[in-house]
Parts: sequence; structure tokens; C-alpha cells
Amino acid sequence: MDHRQWTVVGAPSSAGAHTPGVERAPAALRAAGLLDLLRDGADVEDCGDVPGFRWRPDPAYPRGQNAGAVAAVASAVADRVAGALGRGRVPLVLGGDCTVTVGLVAGCARAGLSPALVYVDGGPDLYTPVTRANGNLDAMGLAHMLGLPGTLPEVAGVGPVVPLLSPQRVVVYGDSLPRGDHERDLVAELGLAYVPADEVHADARAAARRARAVAEDAADGFVVHFDVDVLRFVDAPLADVPEPSGLSLDEAAATLTELVASPRFAGLSVTEINPHHLPDDELLPRFAGVLAGALTEG
Repeated sequence: MDHRQWTVVGAPSSAGAHTPGVERAPAALRAAGLLDLLRDGADVEDCGDVPGFRWRPDPAYPRGQNAGAVAAVASAVADRVAGALGRGRVPLVLGGDCTVTVGLVAGCARAGLSPALVYVDGGPDLYTPVTRANGNLDAMGLAHMLGLPGTLPEVAGVGPVVPLLSPQRVVVYGDSLPRGDHERDLVAELGLAYVPADEVHADARAAARRARAVAEDAADGFVVHFDVDVLRFVDAPLADVPEPSGLSLDEAAATLTELVASPRFAGLSVTEINPHHLPDDELLPRFAGVLAGALTEG
């Protein structure tokens, strides 16, 4: 895989989110100059957007809202991802909410790969409709890829196999969840590799190298999910759901640089940017520059 040959897939969907907003992120990232910045150091093709979806309440299915739309968007992303991988290119999925990563992993599976996943996120998204009363599926994406009890068949079944992932092929990275938290307990119960925020703060490069080593040992290739809610919101107010603690932009950049440099890196999704939260016209171009630099370094 040539890490300097990117195929960009826009996924303008907030189907799995709490409220509208993140469906505007792919257009906002393009307008902020992300693709032009990437082209300074890489071959970039933009294959446009899959059909999107703007969040709306789903009272008929309150614990798994807009599941049909979530599955449809993820399936469309999977088709584009599989096509890119089949041509030896690296997919860069611009979400949209976190459930677009289901499409990234499903696309790998459609291309005949069984990837590992490094899940860089403010939380590991291990809730299910049984444990998440408000029904936003972007808090349940990894649970569906792992096929946990209580997940929805239409979302878990986007790929050619169920589950899409085994616990041995997952690294949870960058969150600050306390002991006793439901998701933190599930990470331990499932035996998922875990690199907490404290480890990243101590040495981001070393933390990323550990995550990379686990992913490389687990599979022939791995993909990365990057939710901007892993960032400290007061420093980088990009996320749909603000998190009071998190990584700095420099720590996130060091993490992505190290992961993308792996010869087994196979794709990336960037999720949960809500343009409504931007305080000015400077933050998103600055983030785009940081992201492009991390993806083209080396």
C-alpha cells in the first residue's frame, strides 16, 4: 500500500449522532483546504460524497435511531473503500458521525482483508441499544463491529462477515475514562488492547508505537478511526460532543504520524467534526494543516 496515494470518501451523515451538524464536516474540511494540503505531499483523488443523511428523531426506534440510514451510509462507504483498496490506494473517509467507520472496516472486508482497528476516540463506543437509552448509534459503532449482544443486525451486518472484528484485532486509544465506567469495564472484559490518555500524555510517540505494534501483530493490515472528541475541547473545539479532557493537537498529530508510517497501515476515518462549534474561521484550516502534515510526513 502506497501511503502517499489517498482516495478521499466523503460521508456527510449525522444519522448516528445526537443532533444535526456533523453531516456538514466533509464539505467544511474540503473548504478548509485539506485536500490541497495533502496534495503538497501526496497523490490525492477525491471520489466525492456518498449519499448522506441529516439526523432526525426516530421515535419508532428510540434505542437505535436512524439505524437504516446508518447502515445505508456505511454500506455506501464500504463500496468506495473496497474500490480504493482494490486499486492499491489508501482510503481517507471524512465523516460524518462515528458509524462511518463501520463502512471503512466493512470495505476492507469486502476487499478480502481482515484488518485490525486502532480506535482513537474520547470513548470506545461500546454501548448497545440495551445499554444506551438515548439511542445514538455513534456511541455504539465498535460494539456493532464486534457483534456484541444487543446490537442491531442491519448495522452489524454491513460487511460480508459478522462480526467484522474480533477483540484481538482492536486497540482502544486515547480516552480518559475512569475505572468503573461501563465502557472502560467492557474494554477489560473483552480483552481489548488499551492505550489510555495518560500514556499518550507521557509520550505520544511511544504510546502510538505500542498501539501500532499490537495492530501489526494482530493482522496483515490495520485501519485507524480518529474521532475529534479525543481532543481537549477547550483547545480544539471541533467535536460534536465536547469532552473536557483529552489529547492536545500535538499529541494527536504525533499519534497519527506514527500510525500512518506503518507499512501495514491501510486506511483512516476522521469523524464527529461539527462546524457549528467552530469559534472562528481559523481553527478548521489549522486542524486541516495538522492533519495533512501527519498524513504526509516521512
